[in-house]
Order: sequence, then structure tokens, then C-alpha cells
Amino acid sequence: MYPNIPSLRHTSTGNFFLIAGPCVIEDEKSPFLIAERLVEITEKLQIPFAFKASYRKANRSRIDSFTGIGDREGLEVLRAVREKFGIPVVTDIHTEADAEMAAPYVDVLQIPAFLCRQTSLLEAAAKTGLCVNIKKGQFLSPEAMVHAVDKMAWFGNRNVMLTERGTTFGYQDLVVDFRGVPLMQRNHVPVVVDITHSLQRPNQTIGVTGGNPEMIGTIARAAVAVGCDGIFMETHPDPAVAKSDGANMLRLDLAEELLTTLLKIHKATRN
Repeated sequence: MYPNIPSLRHTSTGNFFLIAGPCVIEDEKSPFLIAERLVEITEKLQIPFAFKASYRKANRSRIDSFTGIGDREGLEVLRAVREKFGIPVVTDIHTEADAEMAAPYVDVLQIPAFLCRQTSLLEAAAKTGLCVNIKKGQFLSPEAMVHAVDKMAWFGNRNVMLTERGTTFGYQDLVVDFRGVPLMQRNHVPVVVDITHSLQRPNQTIGVTGGNPEMIGTIARAAVAVGCDGIFMETHPDPAVAKSDGANMLRLDLAEELLTTLLKIHKATRN
């Protein structure tokens, strides 16, 4: 099942789709380098691809955390990536005003997990007419996401994706319950598994989220085997110097090998 995004390429291949990119627009150059490499890989492997980056990170633990290069500046970078490579782009929003501001620049609005029950935000996203990716709250069951889908339909937008990104396990860990994939697919929407944020270790005392990136391949293989429609991942040429979420990113030079493996699993589990 594919989301209704007109510029999403390779939708006839039957492969899972990919949403990937850096956590945030860090500067005016690196998003193009990351997008270029991801386009090369997904063109080669015939994987439908949308580029993701936040133009602003509003949900930082520490007051001195990097949040972006400026709202309009970040959105202009996203629009330029879309135009240069002919690919759809995805970005987070956090307020109703964000929905209106970001909509002209992107193809998909993404609702952060901790805001998935915010009715006014869902309404604002729905009314843009864009595809909306709603991340499942870390505090919610998969079955409860039916209410987010129903809200979107109530506001006139059925072009929705749901994304699994782990469930809170204690104070500083997440766990992925893969039963959630088929359960959320009962809503007749594409279901994505976020293979990087689901490995975060939140609420660290230093105020910077930790992660467990060596398990990215494990989560990804299980997600494809269980039948997810799409994969979400954040990637960076050097996660150690990334300005946000570097602790749980996939290193960019590992992306092709991982996606090649996932296609093999996808093929094997659907024959």
C-alpha cells in the first residue's frame, strides 16, 4: 500500500517505500549531498523514495540544543531538494501555524509521536490537503491510532500514513511490538516502521537523547518480514557530528547494503 503522493516514483515495483534523510536541516549544503546519494540508491534498487528532514526541531530537551537554520531558510532548502531531484519531501510540524507555513514547500506533513492526539494540529494538517504521516505515540497502543485516522477523515483528509516508532519501556528505553504493524493496517492506511527513532534512549540526564544504532538492521529486517508498507530512517554521512539525533542514525554509507538486504526479505516473504 502506497501513500497518495503524486511525485512518489517506482510505485509499480511492489517494493516497500522509503522515507529517509537527516534529522534536521543543518545547513544549506549537506541535505543535497544526502538526498543525492539516497536518490542514487533508490533509483538503482527501484524503491519509492521521499526525502525527510525537519526544518525546525521544536521538541528538544535542552534549551541550548540546535533547532534549525531558520524556518523559512529550512523550508527553502526542502523545496530546492524537491525541485532538483524531483522527489517528494517530508517535514515535521508542531503547531497549527506550522501546517499553513510548511504546506507550500513540502509533499507530506509529519505529526510527531508526542502530538498524535492533538486534535487541532491534526485538523490543521488535514485541511492542507497534503498527505499526513502520523507517528504513533510512545504512550499509545496500535489499536488506539484508529482515532487519529478517524479525526483526519472527519476533517476531510483520508491521505494518511501511520508510523510505528516504539513504545515507552521504563524511563529511558523504547520497545517495538511488531504486532502493531498488522493492527494499524486494519485502518486501511500505509503503515511505516521508523527503524532509527525506535532505537532512541530518551530522557538521558545530560539532556541529549541516546540511541542503539547497532540494532537498526535488526529492527529493519523484522519490520519488512512482518509486512510493513514503508521504512523510515534518519541517516547522515557522519552521525557523530550530526546536530540532532546522531546517536540513533544510520551512517549513510551503510544505507545501500541495508536496503539491498531488506529487498531480499521483502521478496522472500511475499512469494
